[in-house]
Amino acid sequence: MSSNDDDILDFDFFEDDATRESGVGSGGARDTAGAEPSRGGGGGGRPRGPSLRAPHGLAPILRLVGFVAFAILIIVLLIVWGQGCSSDKKRSSYGDAMTELGTNGASSAKIGSDLAELLTTPGLKQAELETKLGGLIDRQRQGLESAQTLDVPGPLRPATDHGAEALQLRVSGMQGLLDTFVATKGDDSDNATAAGEKLAAQAQQLEASDVVWRVLFQVPAQATLEDEGVGDLKAPSSVFVETAELYSTRSMTQIWLRIHGASTGGTPSGVHGTGLEKVLVQPGGAQLSPDTETTIKASTNLAFEVFVKNTGENQEVGIEVTLTIPKGTAPIVKKQTIDLLDIGVTKAVTFKDFPDPPFGEKTSVQVSVKPVQGETNTGNNSAEYPVIFSLE
Repeated sequence: MSSNDDDILDFDFFEDDATRESGVGSGGARDTAGAEPSRGGGGGGRPRGPSLRAPHGLAPILRLVGFVAFAILIIVLLIVWGQGCSSDKKRSSYGDAMTELGTNGASSAKIGSDLAELLTTPGLKQAELETKLGGLIDRQRQGLESAQTLDVPGPLRPATDHGAEALQLRVSGMQGLLDTFVATKGDDSDNATAAGEKLAAQAQQLEASDVVWRVLFQVPAQATLEDEGVGDLKAPSSVFVETAELYSTRSMTQIWLRIHGASTGGTPSGVHGTGLEKVLVQPGGAQLSPDTETTIKASTNLAFEVFVKNTGENQEVGIEVTLTIPKGTAPIVKKQTIDLLDIGVTKAVTFKDFPDPPFGEKTSVQVSVKPVQGETNTGNNSAEYPVIFSLE
């Protein structure tokens, strides 16, 4: 038994007064009285029962209990703090990954936009195409390498690998376009359709890259973020092909012909032309007439849809459309550009977000389509429509 046990349980069991009081003499003899004290009610001592004294070790025990409770509290706080740090670290890790992937995806989408702009540049020559397209390929290849070496949390790795696959398709597709343009630059116009088919086949990789990014990267990555408890973070999108029509066989054939025609120098061959077909007021869809005045209710949703048709025999690009509303010395002028317009095709451009027009007075909506290179008939390129703007 330990000393603490003695302190806690210090009992005297049936210890009589005589024994406690008698003691042993110097010679070791017992008290000569030798008489056993009476246990009766009268007389000397009274019997003592078990005696329970106050534990002398209570204070140390309480201190021990307090220490244990404090230690448990510290452990709990450390666990909670550790979980918080772990959660913050996870969020930071996933957030950094989404930021990097978002930057990579946005950069790739810009390359896609630049490619479309290049292919629709008026007067584009073969040499210029090869140089600029090669530059776009280099930019995309750098983005691919960045995605392949990106350090992401383990659960994101499969989706990230698919994102890199999408970027690889974009590199391959553009390289295929460049190789085809180079391989066919000596062909004559009789081979234009075959060249267009080859170009369109390579461009299919560009369209497929958008599907891979969205279906195999963006959707699974977002699901992983949800599963990991950071679903408020968003997996980034990346759209490389904004207009699929641009990469169709028909369109690529016309692009090939246009580039080859420009490369030979001189005036564009064949018939070139565009025509203004109609102008609709939105909301409502009322068609403006050059001969009849139209009352237009002004609102924050006011918009004009201008329809332009390719009336020539060649693909046209970079078609500039201007809408003007006279207003004192500060007319309202807005411009839009149709990137590409194939033979016989009609496209609409929408003008919106107008400041206050001149209310309650006769004015007009003037629309003009800038003549394309080689266009000789410009009689149907512009029109003026009488209107009155009202508040009701």
